[in-house]
Amino acid sequence: MTSLMRAEALEAPQAVARQLAADDATWRALAADLQAHEPQALVTVARGSSDHAAHYMAYLVMSRLGRLVTSLPMSLVTLYPARLRCAGLVSLAFSQSGQSPDLVAPSRFFAEGGARTVAFVNDAASPLARACQWVLPLHAGTEASVAATKSFIAQLVAGARLAALWETQAAGADGSLLAALPALPAALEAASRCDWQAALPVLTAADRLFVIGRGPGLAVAMEAALKLKETCGLQAEAFSGAELRHGPMALVDPGYPLLIFAPRGPAQAGLLELAHDMRQRGARVLLAAPAGTPGAELPLAPTGHEDLDPIAVIQSFYPMVEQLARERGHDPDAPRHLAKVTRTR
Repeated sequence: MTSLMRAEALEAPQAVARQLAADDATWRALAADLQAHEPQALVTVARGSSDHAAHYMAYLVMSRLGRLVTSLPMSLVTLYPARLRCAGLVSLAFSQSGQSPDLVAPSRFFAEGGARTVAFVNDAASPLARACQWVLPLHAGTEASVAATKSFIAQLVAGARLAALWETQAAGADGSLLAALPALPAALEAASRCDWQAALPVLTAADRLFVIGRGPGLAVAMEAALKLKETCGLQAEAFSGAELRHGPMALVDPGYPLLIFAPRGPAQAGLLELAHDMRQRGARVLLAAPAGTPGAELPLAPTGHEDLDPIAVIQSFYPMVEQLARERGHDPDAPRHLAKVTRTR
């Protein structure tokens, strides 16, 4: 048995290859514009899975380019008469459909106020695309399953692509992230074949779960928690590995399941230490880490750059969560109460 969700998740490497091969002049022109006219502020505009992709890009921009990025509460435009200053602002909107009014309205508001507006969107003819100055198509293709998979991965890659191109505009820039992007489709193909079957017996009967990440990996932990909720009916919450040690750790009793994403990078050592500590407390830890990592049950495929590794993590996660949904008696293509396009205001 298969599903649209699984089929679409496995199409992500091809979608990424299409995106990386397209619109090069537009991407480079935007990167040059950002470097030539330094933003006074940057905001992301997104909901749901797209907001997690925005979070990932924001982390890259802050860590690699040193510019602070804020996630916009859209109600400041749609419900409350906030006097937001648009001069020098860059707005970065992320969406699969580009249909939701609470994404379109802020983008239009910022554009009318003189801000630069960017849409990372799968439908290049959507209202969101029409509202923005710069349109960066995802090229993910039609996505029919309610649960976003390949479009989310395409958004992650889009954020990394713009951050990498922007970074190379500076004198003496590190071009390693940009150089690693062409090999990403092959890395995602390998990631899609990683065997995460060990998670199924642990999570099939679970009623709650923490999903843990840190740094650029926190965004995919947030996405994984959302997918566990919407496709499996599992109460999953995402936390930073550091944040877990504050209040949430009080909930961890013997047998409590934790899914910990520990790809390469500066956060890995702390996440491995956390996995060890939680096992000492009796928690049932599912550790996702590169092959050969002590205690890892879920293998991670490397990419050409550690900042891209979170994209491979979620590529490995999607086939597992689709199977988990079916084993828990859910249709992964038709989550309860949800529709493909959500029109919030």
